[in-house]
Amino acid sequence: MTDFDLYYWPVPFRGQLIRGILASAGKTWTEHDSDEIGQLMASSPAEQSTPFMGPPVLVDNASGFALSEMPAIACYLGEKLDLVPPSIEGRARTLKVVNDANDVLDEITLDGGRQMWTKETWRDFVPRLRRWMEIWEATGIRCGLRHEEGTLLGTATPGVADIVSAVLWSTMTERFPAIEALLRDAAPNVAALVRRMTEMPRLKRLAEQARDEYGSSYCGGEIEQSLRKVAV
Repeated sequence: MTDFDLYYWPVPFRGQLIRGILASAGKTWTEHDSDEIGQLMASSPAEQSTPFMGPPVLVDNASGFALSEMPAIACYLGEKLDLVPPSIEGRARTLKVVNDANDVLDEITLDGGRQMWTKETWRDFVPRLRRWMEIWEATGIRCGLRHEEGTLLGTATPGVADIVSAVLWSTMTERFPAIEALLRDAAPNVAALVRRMTEMPRLKRLAEQARDEYGSSYCGGEIEQSLRKVAV
């Protein structure tokens, strides 16, 4: 039996952040396919392992504890796997970074594809995306992050905030080179942190597996098609 069960679509999007935390900690997990996810979503909330609307859902097989919502899962794993700072301030900052990452994913997909990107809406969004990157950069610099050293929150070793940040930005920039150029310009120290993190063997292996299993896909569906037309 693996350490965890993960229910998430076969794309390297929101669930990839959870995969990154698990991989970094050397944990094993079982992925469940779209049919299984669909069946679970169709169940009544009273019948679900945890009442939820959509994936990701994580089940801790050691206890049977189940949880949905990416930020909640990330912070649960951070506490369980000792990947968050010990202080209340450090834990709060970690949660803030994870919530920011969740917001960026919502915004890059226009709230899960409620609308499609056009050249005009993308042009108007780019300054906001840059500001998100600048928020990451300012956060890191305040905590001692430098181009060649440091972590996002000034911890001695990388934690959930670093893993989530690395997976968020590396997955996005690998698939959209224009966004990579923007990150290097707007947040050079964060871009360097992302490079260092993604060269760590476990995260590097996870990225290779994602390319093997998902190809160049990002979030899937029509929203990805529209994103690819404008993020160039």
